[in-house]
Amino acid sequence: MEYRIEDLAHHSGATVRTIRAYQDRGLLPRPERRGRSNVYGEAHLARLRQIADLLDRGYTLASIKELLEAWDTGRGLGGVLGLAAEVDGPWTDEKADRISRAELDSAFGGVQDEAAVADAIALGVLEPVPGSEDEFLVPSPQELAVAVELHAAGVPLSAIAGHLRELRGQVEHIAARFLEFTTEHVFARYLGNHPPTEADAAEAAALVRRLRPLAQQSVDAELARAMRLFATRHLRQQLDPELARQHAEEPQSVAIPASTMRAVQALVGESASAAFIAAAAEREVQARTLDALATSHRNAGMVDQRPLGR
Repeated sequence: MEYRIEDLAHHSGATVRTIRAYQDRGLLPRPERRGRSNVYGEAHLARLRQIADLLDRGYTLASIKELLEAWDTGRGLGGVLGLAAEVDGPWTDEKADRISRAELDSAFGGVQDEAAVADAIALGVLEPVPGSEDEFLVPSPQELAVAVELHAAGVPLSAIAGHLRELRGQVEHIAARFLEFTTEHVFARYLGNHPPTEADAAEAAALVRRLRPLAQQSVDAELARAMRLFATRHLRQQLDPELARQHAEEPQSVAIPASTMRAVQALVGESASAAFIAAAAEREVQARTLDALATSHRNAGMVDQRPLGR
């Protein structure tokens, strides 16, 4: 097949302007010149589809150019694309489901709550189905089932949404730290070549398959340990008011994000980090106490200056 640039744009899904931009960047071979016309072939169409696939996988145009140059010199893209497919693959065995609006309302007590539905869509718990106003896609049925059970136990939907936002931020921090950890200690040796060789990419893909379940397994184990510890302590406090009072007087530990600790250590050194954080916290407490006293004094002054009523 031979194409004019307009036909190539139609078959590839790219715009004429995009095709010309790819040519200028060296991502797409120049067309064959025939008289006053430029003629494109199947190789151009295949290259455009490769670029679109790599863009969908999150690659930048600069990275795509390196990959395509490696392909053109005979190094191949199979290993790299296999690694990308492994990383892009599902990180859970859970299957998405669908739910009608009537089923959704019934699951939450038969009451229509537009604000709660909007929260669920914003959080990705529900996804609208194009062309259907009364049906939703449920990416994680387990997550929706948890919300149903919490609501049945008396938790307001707004509180469930707020809890999920807080939990999601904490879990994303854990995921980021796990990726930093594995990149530093496992995958760093594969990142020296851009793009990696076929052998390196294939080995890295196999490692991703092996390590994929480890993050969830470690979080599950640590969550079970923490729940056992804190649930037992919490129950004892509820059953024994004196124990609760003693616990309230104990110093409480506070988790500090790793990025904050690194910034503090870079500022004052590792040995002085704990003292710096304690001093900063004490200074904040004192500042807030002074602000509260000043506000109270101003309010009292305003009351004293009011004219006496008859």
